[in-house]
Amino acid sequence: MAALLGTVLLAALLPATGGAARVAERACDLAVGLLFFLYGARLSTRETLAGLRHVRLHGLVLSCTFVLFPLLGLATAALTPVPLTEQLRTGVLFLCLVPSTVQSSVALTGAARGNVPAAICAGTYSSLAGLALTPLLAAWLLGAEAALSPGGLTRIGLQLLAPFLAGQLLRPRLAGFLDRHKRRLTPVDRGSILLVVYTAFSAAVAQGIWSSATPGALLGLLAVLLALLVAALVFARLGARFLGLDRESGIAAVLCGSQKSLANGLPMATVLFGPEAGLLVLPLMAYHQLQLIAGTFLSGHWSRAPDGQEPPAAEGEPTGPQSVRLRIPGADA
Repeated sequence: MAALLGTVLLAALLPATGGAARVAERACDLAVGLLFFLYGARLSTRETLAGLRHVRLHGLVLSCTFVLFPLLGLATAALTPVPLTEQLRTGVLFLCLVPSTVQSSVALTGAARGNVPAAICAGTYSSLAGLALTPLLAAWLLGAEAALSPGGLTRIGLQLLAPFLAGQLLRPRLAGFLDRHKRRLTPVDRGSILLVVYTAFSAAVAQGIWSSATPGALLGLLAVLLALLVAALVFARLGARFLGLDRESGIAAVLCGSQKSLANGLPMATVLFGPEAGLLVLPLMAYHQLQLIAGTFLSGHWSRAPDGQEPPAAEGEPTGPQSVRLRIPGADA
């Protein structure tokens, strides 16, 4: 969070312009390709295929990510009672099209005593689906702002799909190296994301976009993001209960189904929107922080239950081996 805010502040005070902007854009393109190459090289095909047995859980997470969220995004764009600028509304809708995250949802699931292998696979499948679904949904729902021309499709193929597939092909040779140097490669991941943020916000500052981000619009954005998060948490919780998932898998479904990936979303926004991505990624950055705060609170709540069990059911609440009772404070109302 501190690094992201510092990068935005740096872009506001010292934006890349002119020749420096062109250099930053080329470096950003290389960073995005490197990110997706590393994603492909780290993804274990065997573990991914082995996780297919959690069909109900994965179906629920994918439904939350690519059905519920887009519908909520469309409803937000049409019905939002709070003042949002056109760019922030577009940014909210783009946020709703981004795949789920892997790292934070897995960490939170582990802390909550949930099904960690299922969370790993659910986040992985969402990321894989997002490589195709996020650009297609953006072109469909955002219209001309993210229209996929032949050149745009080529750019997505070269910057996202080709590096990812190359990483998968080279994984047998690189897996050991990546495991041994995991800590050394962490700054590469984070540095690439920060470069994407700096380039996008430099372009936004150069275009004078920040003048449209009024305090009222930012407060309205916060209210909308909180509503999206609560809706996703409640939907995932009720979906897990309806599908009869056990407690551990239900926790994984709630935490994976409500999350959005900053690491995937920022590079995708750069590829889809180019210089216009600056203010459009602000909703995604803000939602990322909200989901971490909510996820940390929920995982702590679940982990404190004695022996990993939930408190006794309230009167009239269904019980039994097929029911899942994940208590999200305030959700029962």
